[in-house]
Amino acid sequence: MDKKALRWEIREKKRAMTEEEIISRSEKLGALFTATEAYRNAKSVYGYLPYNQEVRTVPMLQKALEDGKRVAVPKVYGDTMKFLWLVDLSQVEKSEMGIPEPVEDGPVADDKTALVLMPGVAFTQNGDRMGYGGGYYDRFLACEPDHPTVALCYEFQMVESLPTEEFDIPVDTVLWA
Repeated sequence: MDKKALRWEIREKKRAMTEEEIISRSEKLGALFTATEAYRNAKSVYGYLPYNQEVRTVPMLQKALEDGKRVAVPKVYGDTMKFLWLVDLSQVEKSEMGIPEPVEDGPVADDKTALVLMPGVAFTQNGDRMGYGGGYYDRFLACEPDHPTVALCYEFQMVESLPTEEFDIPVDTVLWA
């Protein structure tokens, strides 16, 4: 299956989910995520704010704050993505693309070993990832390669194999529910 067809198939499966299913699976993923060694060892978490039917990450990021970790979320500037520190997860607004981003333009996060939560369309058990097609996370990780990475997804986003390209950066751990 090509990338376009797989993106369409996954999007349709996500759209078929009820809000209750999304919340239930997100709660399971939150428990799995906070039980990982990567989370326990992290001083900072670079997360993302959910868009449409993505895994609901806000409770996980709030727990990270409560656990004394610093939290940053991405903001896009043209073809560049920067992570910005956020102490109040409500200080966000939707971007032109409809994706929640911090209202402010700073401060820019500066923890080169922060744990990065990776969004995506599909994943394999060995960490291959197909994103939404913008390449933001691959470019970010190419510039800052020392970040441990964890992807969160629904079980139907797990596939046996994905077409990969030389610039695709696999994730360290994939969690699904």
